[in-house]
Amino acid sequence: MSSLQKLTKRRSKVRQSLWFERIMAVLALVNLLLVLFDLTYIPLRDFWLQGKIKIRGLTLEVPLPRITAWYDQFKSIEPYRDTQQYLERVEDLETQIGQTGLRSQQVEVILADLRRRSVDMIDANPFQIANKTGTLERIKNRMREHVQNEQDSSKAAFNQFWSQQYLATNSPKRELDFFNREIRPLIETNYYRPIGENGEFVDRFAVIDFPFFVVFGLEFLARTWFISRRRTGVSWLDAMLWRWYDIFLLLPFWRWLRIIPVTIRLNQAELIDLDRIQKQISQGFVASIAEDLTEVVVVRVINQVQSSIREGDIANWLSKREVRPYIDLNNTDEVAALSTLMIQLTVYQVLPKIRPDIEALLQHNLTKILSQLPAYQGLQNVPGMEQLQNQLAERLVKEISQTLYDGLNSAMEPDPAGDQLFQRLIKHLSEALGSEIQAKHTLQQIQSLLTDLLEEVKINYVERLSEEDLEEVLEQTRAIRKIAHH
Repeated sequence: MSSLQKLTKRRSKVRQSLWFERIMAVLALVNLLLVLFDLTYIPLRDFWLQGKIKIRGLTLEVPLPRITAWYDQFKSIEPYRDTQQYLERVEDLETQIGQTGLRSQQVEVILADLRRRSVDMIDANPFQIANKTGTLERIKNRMREHVQNEQDSSKAAFNQFWSQQYLATNSPKRELDFFNREIRPLIETNYYRPIGENGEFVDRFAVIDFPFFVVFGLEFLARTWFISRRRTGVSWLDAMLWRWYDIFLLLPFWRWLRIIPVTIRLNQAELIDLDRIQKQISQGFVASIAEDLTEVVVVRVINQVQSSIREGDIANWLSKREVRPYIDLNNTDEVAALSTLMIQLTVYQVLPKIRPDIEALLQHNLTKILSQLPAYQGLQNVPGMEQLQNQLAERLVKEISQTLYDGLNSAMEPDPAGDQLFQRLIKHLSEALGSEIQAKHTLQQIQSLLTDLLEEVKINYVERLSEEDLEEVLEQTRAIRKIAHH
């Protein structure tokens, strides 16, 4: 298979994976929207029931499908019997007035029943189960405002409103229109909701959520199995923790936390871009902890150095008596090897390339120095002497540079005897320096001075780090990154 075919196949797999991620992300988003709808359904049920919303005293009506007729069953909501019968009796009153007139005996019987039901509604408060006691108070206030009485009583207002004399005096149609416009919508919002054995309201949202649970559960198991098989050393439990955020899609409680996996999935599916938000969050996090973190790190390093000084690590190093043995992994002195490599690179590779520049610089300086000598200035008037002097200066510079270069080359040649003498010199120098320092009792003074110096660094400079404007530092960092990208 050619490289082009392999690349095409790889791109095809990436596209298929991306489409799968997008389908699952959209499915998770739909589930989250259903969860949010369920969580807000009870507080917003009046809106879903009547399609009315009040904004700054203005009532706006929105045409909505009868969502409550479909979704009430999942929240175990059913009409409250007493308030439902109350509204039915009002409808009976309207029908009876149309058939026999207001002054008939049949109308008086219905009005008496409505007066009784009004008093019972105020006393029993059937709105309490639905947590709508405030709705009952609004009903009472509106009726008191509409039918005023000396006692300012809602019961007296209802008794007067449901009387033949009041309706005959104020037009039955107008009064019933007031009831249907102001009172009926409030009574219609009342409902009955049974309580389960766990002491909570019966809720059947799990019926809707269960298919999503099955899909996400199977996907979670498949993903963890695939990760554990594909990644070396990753167990099934580790693979589950790899996709920890998907666990929120499987919890039957705290469903609002599903916003976490949904957001992550939408970003992974490239349906939303959270890079800017992530950068802002990370920068804010860095700004919040950088001050404390900087102080802790710097102070910890300085304390470690002070501790090493107090424990005598300087003396141990000078006397070649280390408390903790140094672990050598490859029996090689890396510092010496790196130094030799850099010297060889400089002598054999760098110096030959810059040798003309060095010679030109030396010749210029030599000519400049000679021109300042009285004897040299007197020879300037001799014909042909200036050219001769330039040639001599050039020859002298080349001789000097060649001598130095040859000396460096000869120094770089293997010389076991010279290396041994150099190592012995370094060893004796270190031993002599260590013994002399200890002999003169200056080690304690050196340790004390170094410890005090580090303490002053902590007090003076670490405090300045905490006083530095971290937002300005982050701004400088962003500017540097912008310049680097361009």
